Amino acid sequence: MLASSAVIRRQQFLIRTLGGYTDQTHLKRMQQTKAMSGTAFEADSENILRAITPNLDPSKHKGQAGKIAVIGGCREYTGAPYFAAISALKIGADLSHVFCTKDAAAVIKSYSPELIVHPILEESYSIRDEDKPSISSKVLAEVNKWMERFDCLVVGPGLGRDPFLLDGLFLVTDSLDLVSGYPLAVLTPNVNEYKRLVEKVLNCKVDDHDAHEQLLSLAKGIGSITILRKGKSDLISDGETVKSVSIYGSPRRCGGQGDILSGSVAVFLSWARQRLSAAEGDLPISKINPTVLGCIAGSALMRKAASLAFQNKKRSTLTSDIIECLGKSLEDICPAI
Repeated sequence: MLASSAVIRRQQFLIRTLGGYTDQTHLKRMQQTKAMSGTAFEADSENILRAITPNLDPSKHKGQAGKIAVIGGCREYTGAPYFAAISALKIGADLSHVFCTKDAAAVIKSYSPELIVHPILEESYSIRDEDKPSISSKVLAEVNKWMERFDCLVVGPGLGRDPFLLDGLFLVTDSLDLVSGYPLAVLTPNVNEYKRLVEKVLNCKVDDHDAHEQLLSLAKGIGSITILRKGKSDLISDGETVKSVSIYGSPRRCGGQGDILSGSVAVFLSWARQRLSAAEGDLPISKINPTVLGCIAGSALMRKAASLAFQNKKRSTLTSDIIECLGKSLEDICPAI
């Protein structure tokens, strides 16, 4: 989907208006992360969450709390786009769409009737080479009809390595111009994806001893986009500043947590933009890039939900357990009423 991603980039639709543990061990780890939160880079995560989360207002109509779209999902990977899309709804977005392949659509629909699923993407195995240009044009035209309706896009969950689709970050690493210089672009690379980005952009190895400066250089090197580097402490940079989110967290590393994070960041990024636009510079957070605010809030909520799920399920914690804790986690920090 090289052409598709390029169109989304050009039209500014990519993230827009985009081990064994006892209870004592877990408590000790939480105390350590709380101590880490005193560093100069640590973001005031909970206050940022409170500042950008909108109040529930009965006078508002459907869609004003966020319309999110996930572009992802193929016959091999149906969980990732579902996790991202349903997380957006669980946090408080009003509508969540998934644009996926035809083979993935029925499966994703079966996970939840809350999602609006568009079975319009194609995979290489189902089309002839000579038909690819015309089919690509049809897919672009169909996707393009919807793009203006969304506040934020999540591109990549479950796209896989099919050459007609290509995973979002895999594609970006090979074609940095798709996002370079776009101020609303956010990348959330995993360990291997981050390694490839560093090697491609900075021409060096990942340096964990100078992680803050390296991330700053990386974000700046891709045109001052925002990058959220996941880890024991999540690091966030837009090429101008670096923030860390170390609160909460869980030792459980089940697959799918990155998809929850991407859906969470999408919601909070759109909320941050709405909040800053309405406040007209009168908020303490007004000088912070909304992409950074969205990443801080998404990271903090994801980590709190993971911590809560781990307290209940320990080793058996799954991504679905974490998703079910998103609402309570946000309510604990920012009560709806």
